[in-house]
Amino acid sequence: MGIYLNPSNDKFSEARNSEIYVDKSELIKYTNKVLHTSQKCICVSRPRRFGKSMAANMLAAYYSRGCDSEALFDGLKIENSPDFHDYLNRYDVIALNMQEFLSRTHHVLEMLKLLIKLVTRELKREYPHVDYFDLEDLIQTMQDIYAETGRSFIILIDEWDCVLRECKDDLAGQKQYLDFLRDFLKDKGYIHLVYMTGILSIKKYGTHSALNMFREFSMTDAGELAEFVGFTEAEVQNLCETYHADFEEMKQWYNGYRLRNVGAVYNPQSVVFSILSGVFNNYWNQTETYEALKIYIDLNYDGLKNQIIRMMQGDSVSIDIGSFNNDMTSFASRDDVLTLLIHLGYLGYDSQYQEAFIPNNEILNEFANAVRNSDWGEVTKALELSRETLQAIWNQNEEYVAWAIEQSHLETSYFQYNDENALSYTISLALYAAKNYYTVIRELPAGKGRADLVFIPRKQFPDKPALLVELKWNQVTESAIEQIKDKKYPKALEEYQGNLLLVGISYDKKTKEHKCKIEELTH
Repeated sequence: MGIYLNPSNDKFSEARNSEIYVDKSELIKYTNKVLHTSQKCICVSRPRRFGKSMAANMLAAYYSRGCDSEALFDGLKIENSPDFHDYLNRYDVIALNMQEFLSRTHHVLEMLKLLIKLVTRELKREYPHVDYFDLEDLIQTMQDIYAETGRSFIILIDEWDCVLRECKDDLAGQKQYLDFLRDFLKDKGYIHLVYMTGILSIKKYGTHSALNMFREFSMTDAGELAEFVGFTEAEVQNLCETYHADFEEMKQWYNGYRLRNVGAVYNPQSVVFSILSGVFNNYWNQTETYEALKIYIDLNYDGLKNQIIRMMQGDSVSIDIGSFNNDMTSFASRDDVLTLLIHLGYLGYDSQYQEAFIPNNEILNEFANAVRNSDWGEVTKALELSRETLQAIWNQNEEYVAWAIEQSHLETSYFQYNDENALSYTISLALYAAKNYYTVIRELPAGKGRADLVFIPRKQFPDKPALLVELKWNQVTESAIEQIKDKKYPKALEEYQGNLLLVGISYDKKTKEHKCKIEELTH
């Protein structure tokens, strides 16, 4: 048993001993299937705290000859796989966390020298009688072992992209690092499996990838490994039932990532923290502060700011992910920045419609924090006013609500402000704070039509009134209230037993004024 060669199963044991453990062991079915095949090189990219390291630790515990892990997998799904025992603790495993090596050195070349020195030392200790050509050459050393013993290797690399993320401006170092990985891993008979994890997909040079032998699984295309990216809805529902947590509230806070074949995906760390603490809160900022997000949204390529505002108001925006170079600096367009935010977990991605969106309340709060601390003028003002605007609706202060909406309109005027859809963006920004108290539904089928905006109080806020908002373009606000009643929109809220406020908001093109009418409807 070594540190890097044939590690122990201690890290996976910690995961299994944790109060909450979600079984993702069937990932091993896939890795066993591709062992010693043309698909043996796997690169999995996903955001921080989405279980990347745990998966790598599980694979190390399963394959490593340095431990006996049969008891650790007792009761897990993979135990029922026909080939479970065929590969259990049968391989020489080299497990590398690149972040560890980079943190201990100052330059990429120093990092690689340290890695090679430490790994070759353990290889020599394990195979002392091999006739080595050059112990400073890791590739040759492994080829020497393979030639004399026939022993093949599994390579596990965690945080593979840390060089690209932390040495953003060292292009020469990045190339040196990627060339090392290519030479180390590509077309080598001594390797039966490579499993790399990181946040970014593999770096491109122009139109070519430096590591084109890898099958990539990412937040834009999770492929067959989609169910292992985060927690699925069924897994979260089961946790909520076991720990008596509010599943609907969990969905509002942490659901929203969408992956083909599995649908909804939840941030694992946030779900676990909320269950253990009993509090729904922003756990994302314990991983990375809003300043990181602020850097990218302040770039404002090609109207990026406008796209961000639209997404904050609940909309999705079209995106072309194909031009992204998979690094943190070479942005050429708005789409490049949005694609990076998808990989970082700040945005969700709908591959069917090729659209980006803000996935849930937790991430929405991060965007709000970033915007408030950026020079975004009236957007910042509208966000700061939104709580007072909501309070004014509760107090039926029509004049204040109309004035506050006017302030939001100053920033959303870049939209073609000529229909109710544009007006709805303004209202969503003005009522941003409502997301803390309500489930917000657009175009809710109701009565004889569709209600423009419906705000249903969450369970923990039974004292708040439901809101039915009707928007009118170039019409009087009274007509909005009349439409709500005539088309029987309140019937959509028959099961809701609290107070209901009917809110009519209009915009007059001639006077360029917003008006508001509020009426209370009791059951």
